[in-house]
Amino acid sequence: MSEGLHLHGTARTGALTLEVALRVAPGETVAVLGPNGAGKSSLLRILGGLLPLSSGELRLDERVLDAPASRTFVAPEDRSTGLMFQDLLLFPHLDAADNVGFGLRAGGRSRAEARAAAGAWLERVGLPGRSGTRVGDLSGGEAQRVALARVLAPAPRVVLLDEPLSALDAEVRATLRRELRTHLDQHPGPSVVVTHDPLDAAVLADRVVVLEGGQVTAEGTLAELVARPRSSWGAELGGTNLLPAEAVGRALRLEGGGTLTVADAPGDGAVLVAIRPAAISLHPGRPEGTPRNVWMAQIAGVEGFGDRVRVRLDGEVPLVAEVTADGLAALGASVGSEVWASVKATEVTAYPR
Repeated sequence: MSEGLHLHGTARTGALTLEVALRVAPGETVAVLGPNGAGKSSLLRILGGLLPLSSGELRLDERVLDAPASRTFVAPEDRSTGLMFQDLLLFPHLDAADNVGFGLRAGGRSRAEARAAAGAWLERVGLPGRSGTRVGDLSGGEAQRVALARVLAPAPRVVLLDEPLSALDAEVRATLRRELRTHLDQHPGPSVVVTHDPLDAAVLADRVVVLEGGQVTAEGTLAELVARPRSSWGAELGGTNLLPAEAVGRALRLEGGGTLTVADAPGDGAVLVAIRPAAISLHPGRPEGTPRNVWMAQIAGVEGFGDRVRVRLDGEVPLVAEVTADGLAALGASVGSEVWASVKATEVTAYPR
């Protein structure tokens, strides 16, 4: 029975200790997102056999790949794993076909057989007629395609990709992103993609795992993670405000002392509160009407992008509001000014911590 890739364990790399539980089903692609230094590339090294576990177990289907307690460790070349590094690591002295065919040669194919199979793979990744091209004569996008073909050509059970679309211009990146999704959809085994780009994660992956400080802090679809972030980094990823609070009925008591009202009570206890910046309105005076949540705040910062402006608010309810440039101008306010802010209770989302 095919069970996929299962990891639960710890590993140490430099000052960072990874403590991770991860499952990837056959045919599933999981994207790993997180800030710099979170351990994303180290996680791939664990899965690929380049960083041994300190404790726990890594298993592919029924086969144990790494288990310190039983002194089990399967060497990288015996794991049926294809790993594409962020810096590609193509062999500069070989042409494109010999680069792609390297894994096939290692598996026992003759050079002629490997080159023939490599040529077919180069066509599949959009590089027909480039078999004899040296690495130094490839563009950045072509080199990425060669590296991808090298990973896929030996038909590994597990595909591991570290920032596979990095350092590409926007047009090439968009094209290769679509192509890569097609190849991952056709791969029958588990796939793990490390990326810093949420768009890459949204297009390439079936599920997203957020790694922070060596630990998984959230997982789900990208839409789920954006709607209900679990950390300040996750909130920043989706451009959402996130505040810790205590819920009592529909009242949310913020750690800074302010209080908000939510339309749907989340249950009493510790909660996280998410509010979209665009749902917050700013006013020169106290607003009248239906908004349940109204408070006075001080403008601590202003950042423009296009015809929109993000306004950072200090006070008992520290949030970022997003308004139009014309709307901010109409307020006649600037950094240091006091304004009134409001948000409807239906625009406040609260959920258990």
